[in-house]
Amino acid sequence: MASGGSSRMGYTLITIVVVLVVLATSKTWNPWPKWWAWFNTSEPIAAGVARWQSTIGGSPQSVSIAGDAVIVEYRTSIEAYGLTAGIKLWGNDADWADVAGEGNDAVVVTGRLLTKGYQVLDPRSGAVRRADTEATAVWTYRTGILDLRCGKGSDCELTAWDTRGNTRWRVSTGGIGFVLDAANPDLPDTKPMTANGIDDDVAGARQMPALIGLPDDGKVRIIDTANGKLVQTAEPGSDQRISVAGGRVLTVTGTSADGTCYFGVVASDPPGGGTVWKRDGLNLRTAANGSGCKQDRDPAGGEDVVLGVDPVGRQELIAAHDGRILWHGAKGEEVQAVNDSYAVVRTADKSTLRCLSLASGGTAWTRPFTSGGAALTPNAVVIVTTKPGRVAALSPSSGKLLTEVRTNAKIFATGPGGMIVVDGRDMAYLPFA
Repeated sequence: MASGGSSRMGYTLITIVVVLVVLATSKTWNPWPKWWAWFNTSEPIAAGVARWQSTIGGSPQSVSIAGDAVIVEYRTSIEAYGLTAGIKLWGNDADWADVAGEGNDAVVVTGRLLTKGYQVLDPRSGAVRRADTEATAVWTYRTGILDLRCGKGSDCELTAWDTRGNTRWRVSTGGIGFVLDAANPDLPDTKPMTANGIDDDVAGARQMPALIGLPDDGKVRIIDTANGKLVQTAEPGSDQRISVAGGRVLTVTGTSADGTCYFGVVASDPPGGGTVWKRDGLNLRTAANGSGCKQDRDPAGGEDVVLGVDPVGRQELIAAHDGRILWHGAKGEEVQAVNDSYAVVRTADKSTLRCLSLASGGTAWTRPFTSGGAALTPNAVVIVTTKPGRVAALSPSSGKLLTEVRTNAKIFATGPGGMIVVDGRDMAYLPFA
């Protein structure tokens, strides 16, 4: 009896499936998309906290906030979503995208790999505001756009634009032997600090620095971005590395002797190249651990603040433009994040995060901490803790809690009113209080 009943139920289920397939293929009625959507429903990333949650087209390369739009970059396409409700606004088949400007002046800069030129798009509509067919490299900033184009004979020209498409200046850079292409190719400057669970570009576009350095076959061509002038061509020695920060050219020398590496830093002011400040024994951590004196990385910091280590291993923060020591840590204290205004420091006992105001030199606030990391953005200090996974955003100046949620989602972007987090193919917007 039981066996016969099971067989009849099996035949009934098969019959139902066959009927549904016939209905679907004949376009009479197709239940599969709704069923699949039901099975594929994701768990909330931050129930009760997120303003919205949307399923996106895949794992993102980057996510940025551009005005009231969210720009999602994949490997071979771009999508835009509304910041208010998370509704998809438009799509584009570009290979890369970055955001320039901020607020109502924000634009999306897109292009294709191995192809000259780029487009400047409206964040809300995806409409083309400006198109270029010659540039090989583009840099996006909160205050404008730089592009580089090279003609025959490798003569290159750097052009500065505002986000509305107006030219600010053009300057000939001579031949650039090093290949610079696509969006925001690396320049010899400073590198923002971040942490696991937080995207490297969470702070968004930087202010355009006073000076930039274009690498050129072992040399660095220094451009003044205020008036568009080539002010110096620096040529470091084999034991030196150049970084541009705070309107100064920092030349870091690493000398091998006595089984160790001795570092020194000289900050000069182009175009004359006169020394503004110098420090023997200051290690800007431009050499990877275990690599001896070979320098292969930029110092960490903001535009005008760099992180260094003194001869006895204690961390310190230095103003690049004049060499002042803004903070000198005690033994065991470690900087977790830093920009030109604040630094987040983990205490030696690893139990507390302390936010320093670099303007006053005092402690702005403290917060208990177990494990994880932090990042500084113009709008918030983002703190990720593990076991269990939790994300908090705090006001940099006061430590006021802007939002906090238990989640393992990755934080991709912050804006004036909230932050974007992604877990798998789900994206959510967490508004600030």
